[in-house]
Amino acid sequence: MLEKTFRPAEIEPRINSEWEKANAFQAGRSASGGKNAAYSIVIPPPNVTGSLHMGHALNNTLQDILVRFERMRGRDVLWQPGTDHAGIATQMVVERQLAAEKQPSRRELGREEFLKRVWTWKEESGGTIVTQLKRLGASCDWSRERFTMDEGLSKAVVKVFVQLYNEGLIYKDKRLVNWDPKFQTAISDLEVVQVEARGKFTWSKEGAEPFDAAALAKVLAKDPSGHMYHFRYPLVAKVPGYDKDYIVVATTRPETMLGDTGVAVHPDDERYAALIKAGAKVKLPLVGREIPIVADEYSDPEKGTGAVKITPAHDFNDFEVGKRHDLAQINILDAYGKINDEAPEAYRGLDRFDARKQVVSDIDALGLLEKIEPTGHTVPHGDRSGVVIEPWLTDQWYVNAEELAKPAIAAVESGKTDFVPKNWEKTYFEWMRNIQPWCISRQLWWGHQIPAWYGPDGKYFVAADEAEAMALAKTHYGNDVPLTRDEDVLDTWFSSALWPFSTLGWPEDTPELERYYPTSVLVTGFDIIFFWVARMMMMGIHFMKEVPFKDVYIHALVRDEKGQKMSKSKGNVMDPLVLIDEFGADALRFTLAAMAAQGRDIKLAKARVEGYRNFATKLWNAARFSEMNECVRQRDFNPKSASQTFNKWIIGETELTAKAVTAALEAYKFNEAAAAIYDFVWGQFCDWYLELIKPLLAGDDEAAKAETRAVTAWTLDQILKMLHPFMPFITEELWTHMVEYGVKRDTILALSQWPQLDGLVEIDAVEEVNWLVNLISEIRSVRTEMSVPAGAKIPLVIVGADDVIRERVRRNEETLKRVARIDEIDFEDSAPKGAALVVAGETTAALPLAGIIDMAAEKRRLAKAIEGAEGDLKKMDAKLSNPQFIERAKEEAIEEAKERKAELEAEIIRFSAALKRLSDAA
Repeated sequence: MLEKTFRPAEIEPRINSEWEKANAFQAGRSASGGKNAAYSIVIPPPNVTGSLHMGHALNNTLQDILVRFERMRGRDVLWQPGTDHAGIATQMVVERQLAAEKQPSRRELGREEFLKRVWTWKEESGGTIVTQLKRLGASCDWSRERFTMDEGLSKAVVKVFVQLYNEGLIYKDKRLVNWDPKFQTAISDLEVVQVEARGKFTWSKEGAEPFDAAALAKVLAKDPSGHMYHFRYPLVAKVPGYDKDYIVVATTRPETMLGDTGVAVHPDDERYAALIKAGAKVKLPLVGREIPIVADEYSDPEKGTGAVKITPAHDFNDFEVGKRHDLAQINILDAYGKINDEAPEAYRGLDRFDARKQVVSDIDALGLLEKIEPTGHTVPHGDRSGVVIEPWLTDQWYVNAEELAKPAIAAVESGKTDFVPKNWEKTYFEWMRNIQPWCISRQLWWGHQIPAWYGPDGKYFVAADEAEAMALAKTHYGNDVPLTRDEDVLDTWFSSALWPFSTLGWPEDTPELERYYPTSVLVTGFDIIFFWVARMMMMGIHFMKEVPFKDVYIHALVRDEKGQKMSKSKGNVMDPLVLIDEFGADALRFTLAAMAAQGRDIKLAKARVEGYRNFATKLWNAARFSEMNECVRQRDFNPKSASQTFNKWIIGETELTAKAVTAALEAYKFNEAAAAIYDFVWGQFCDWYLELIKPLLAGDDEAAKAETRAVTAWTLDQILKMLHPFMPFITEELWTHMVEYGVKRDTILALSQWPQLDGLVEIDAVEEVNWLVNLISEIRSVRTEMSVPAGAKIPLVIVGADDVIRERVRRNEETLKRVARIDEIDFEDSAPKGAALVVAGETTAALPLAGIIDMAAEKRRLAKAIEGAEGDLKKMDAKLSNPQFIERAKEEAIEEAKERKAELEAEIIRFSAALKRLSDAA
């Protein structure tokens, strides 16, 4: 007998252990079906330093639903797991550990010893997230787990780098990168977070107060960003047709002006036409360098003064302007964010923010400070270091992404790879068609060290190993020379870009590569379409000559219940492991799936997870009811043999539900699939079928009783199968348990066959029972709306019934009376006075309520409720039509107001319908 209470904390570890013993998730089980029988997904590899967060939970739940679904459909499923070495994050973790243990620092240890420590940490602590994914129920083939720095993947990385270099698609260049002054490395755009800044200092040359450098310094000490500084740059010579001897430029980073090499104005800006025509120059204050004024469309005439200082070595946009006009690139910062020797001596060695204050003061001393004003803008920060990121000019390794992007763009245009939802193709194309060279080198120690060796004169040789590099060098120099390997490592996205084929054994020609590549679908978030999806497309097509996946399903974000993005600073982060501890993994999984509508963010509330825990309990109790009533599985049961109407109805609804769930999952409509199975289990099976069959199970007709027991057990089996991809733990537990005593299942549920039902819908039975359910539901609604006492039995009058309806009522009279709490049923041509009307499909019925409720008092109550709701609705309409509210309110506040409006409108409709019933009954 099942335990009375469903306890997920006791069930889940045991079920996980049973899956593991059965090798339930290993690929290759159905290998006889050929390549078309294979179904494969590569897991977006979580960082080895990571811990399960809600984004992981959503992403992996959706993947698991797909692979469990396809596994049950008989496909040879490979869900390829693995983790990413996470260069900067892992190095940071180990460096902190060394500091905490008062060990020598990374540089004191040296590269070789430090990397030993990192590998030790990885072996001891790097498997945390894998364990957590197993708690979630992820059915990966864990026997094939890979790591982006394991031997096989390292071999793939080297081959790709060398081949792309030899093809001219990898090269070294001096360009701007996102530079982290704390970690001393270039970082990717994804590792940059934009922080809102707004200053508090205001000053103008036209004002009465003199400039107060000390006051500015005090403000900048707390927040160095958030101000716009307007400087006058003097013209080298007076220009006819221009009425000033200077031009005003504005900047949020005054210290970078030390590296200015030009000033840009829009070619159509009439204010500066004379300057452009004359080829005018300005003398850069504090430096003395003469720099040109150039015409470039980058300058916005509507913004500020319309004149922009150009610092090609310290701004990404300025870098491009500089290239167009052949402007010098002068880097005035060192790797630590301090002013270097390219700047005037007075500023050398100053921290960039100290230099900012000094530059402003010195500009003012020259009489060239026009004004300072607060401005709202975003400032890039390192997501792990927390320091302001600098666009910095350095020598780095690059991939010619523009060339590799061409076939990747064509593959999506032609439909070889489809995005779901399709609107994400636009994002993909925008990025790919404007793609920049991909910086792949990082100034770290943990990662794939770049396979390039330098000779005495700086000439480099790219090779698979040092011996090959030595041979190349000997050919070049004519004799053996000492070589030094490039100390940089590759961007982690470089190795991740190879994930769909490197994890399958490439560059070796393996059976797995032949069978599982290309993969069936990639499930990922929109934020890494460019960083990962696009790069896998480029690398997969280039090296495998085939797209890496047929479909790309892009899921949305998980936000808090008010629609805000989860963040530690807001204190609204929901930990999936805490929710699993409290409600079970099944409840969390079903919540995420049920809310995963395509293109819509998930607003997650704890109450929703609790609600689906109640759903699991409902299923558990239904199974206990079935068990107590001896509803056990009949191995050779044929659902087509059922003769009882209620049984034929539930069998037909089971087929319709199975088809709906299947179609929704095939279309990646997880929420629709979850809704279909939820409505069937909770509504049709638990609330209706089990209630409707109670007389059959308690009756004297042994044949009807035996059939009903068999149908109940059969239906429950189909439910467990359909629900298994969403709620694997409770379904596996019930599957194992819900059999005749002493009988074992042929297979565990995870490896059972997905319901393939057809020809089981008997339309007469479906229509009759749905009519009955609809009629009872309407009667219950009226009882609730009219505040009829729960224990009161009331009469029912069927109005204008034809022979078909009369016969349906006759067959279901006892059920109607029992379930709807009716004491007698009559047939009349018209509704009696004092009765509330009920319409169920084409059937009209009446509930005489006079004497059962106080009709006048109920009318007053409903009228008052309508009046209150209408008053609240007017207030909500006024708020939503107020432009100031819409402009200033947070997105979640606007959404909350819209939801409240919808609730009030629904209340008014419901109360009005109830009032109309009472009025009609008068």
